Amino acid sequence: MIQSNYFTDNSDLVLQVEQIANWNEIVKEVEDGFRDAKTYESSKDDHFAMAPANTKDAIDYYYSVLDSLGELMGKEVAPRSAEMDKIGLKYDNGKVVYPDAQNYLYNLMRESGLMPIGFSRKYGGLRLPVSMGSIIIEIAARADSAFCLAFGNVNVAEIVERYGSDEMRDAWIPKFASGEISCAMALTEPNYGSDLPNVQTRAVKDEKGVWRITGAKRFITHAAGYIDAPCAILTLARTGSPTSGARGLSFFLVEAKDVHIAGIEKKMGLHCSPTCEVVYENSPGLLIGEEGFGLVKYSMGMMNSARVTIAAQSVGVAQAAYAEGKKYAAERIQFGKPIKDIPAVAKMLDRMERELAAMRCVVFEAGRCVDMYIWRKEHFKHEGLSEKEAKADEQIKKWEKLADLFTPLSKYYASEQCVKVAYDAVQIHGGSGFTEDYDVARIYRDARILTIYEGTSQLQVVAAIGGVAAGMAPNGFLREYFETELKTFTQSAELKKVFEEFDKVAQLYRSIEESRIKAEHAWETVESAARYILGLLMERSAAKLKGEQKSERLDLCRDFNIDSLAIIAGNLVKLEFARAKDSVKA
Repeated sequence: MIQSNYFTDNSDLVLQVEQIANWNEIVKEVEDGFRDAKTYESSKDDHFAMAPANTKDAIDYYYSVLDSLGELMGKEVAPRSAEMDKIGLKYDNGKVVYPDAQNYLYNLMRESGLMPIGFSRKYGGLRLPVSMGSIIIEIAARADSAFCLAFGNVNVAEIVERYGSDEMRDAWIPKFASGEISCAMALTEPNYGSDLPNVQTRAVKDEKGVWRITGAKRFITHAAGYIDAPCAILTLARTGSPTSGARGLSFFLVEAKDVHIAGIEKKMGLHCSPTCEVVYENSPGLLIGEEGFGLVKYSMGMMNSARVTIAAQSVGVAQAAYAEGKKYAAERIQFGKPIKDIPAVAKMLDRMERELAAMRCVVFEAGRCVDMYIWRKEHFKHEGLSEKEAKADEQIKKWEKLADLFTPLSKYYASEQCVKVAYDAVQIHGGSGFTEDYDVARIYRDARILTIYEGTSQLQVVAAIGGVAAGMAPNGFLREYFETELKTFTQSAELKKVFEEFDKVAQLYRSIEESRIKAEHAWETVESAARYILGLLMERSAAKLKGEQKSERLDLCRDFNIDSLAIIAGNLVKLEFARAKDSVKA
């Protein structure tokens, strides 16, 4: 792996942070009048010592976090990634043994204080926005996608801070923030993957009022914890009747010492991230929040952040693949010249570069949408206003609606493109890429899971299609978003044409009446929407640049939009045939 600072060596990422991102609006929502800085002034509580007192302080703080993380990931984690992948994990009678290098790195990251991304400062967290978290995850995933999961797993416990009682938060969140304990989310069961409303793990109260959980969970990332960082497993279990559906599910915090890790999966990739089967046998659990809201409110409430996380991980893995492919293409001499100068290879590298820039834009925008509503909800809570009042707020409704579209769309698009970029990186390496002598083999293996976990690409399309269809109605929220954003820059002729073609696709999709035909063409419709949205975000980002940087960005935009026109043209043909088929059936 290339060894460098994985933040500062990435010019596009630095552009995103320094010039493209609108931190002013995000910081305003996150810091809520710089309340934590005021708390520090009055109390001198060290928990709030790093709280920014103004927007510039916040941006400087973000930059310092990314610089420190980039150094650790690029110079400590990346050089050990191949070794950890080769050694892998060992399972022994319910215990998981990690490579020494991974234990060293976990302790190093824990000591750095960079792990608790979103927790409140009063508990020892960094209180960073989701959009910042997406950049952090990208940097970590570039170094090692498997270790990225170990590095970030404590942040799953944000659900405890958001929905747990004061007593639960005070008891557990400081332990998560310090890395004293790790965290896992246990939703999936052997017979129920994405079909969460039908999970059958049961929770009942005993005679002392203690919740007891019985059942099994599968594909649970890091449920094994670490030797010196045992896991708290956030578990979805049924408290209602066996047929009570989503409304009969509740969330519990279960300590790993009270369950049995029955085994770990032997996987194609992510060799140092234990994917566990967890068996609960009358295991005690602490109820998180209220009974019956485990799925419909709590886990679904965390879904947008989870999608952004995997989308960001996809960008990081793709960046690793691109960096390795670009380096090899510059060094490998064939026919008397570096292969990067061969047009067929140069074309691949160019496509990888523009896709990465576009992926980074849409993932950041998804994070922005989440930030713009979750932190505003926090303001309402701090001011003593009800959840009903928060839901009625027009800004919260607007941004939550956008987040519910952008998060599945970004997860679908970034993960699918990551696999393609990793594929091309192996191709550029030729036969060498098919061997384990080069890092692209591991990167390619690790990339493949990204279109699958936290909901497959097909499920992300199902989650996004409603927003695309409703949003593209004459007065739809997506059209309103486009109109607002297009006022900030002058769009190109190519982007205008992309919109015209995408609009045709959207209207054809909306006109189809037969449900099966409609479902069969959701993919083409969401893909077309993604291509236009990414093109818009790319051109919006170019408008914030100057000189050579702007010129180079506009070149990427033009080529991206040309690709989009070709893709949407194919989708339009499919939708036209689908509409004709629908008319015959009608």
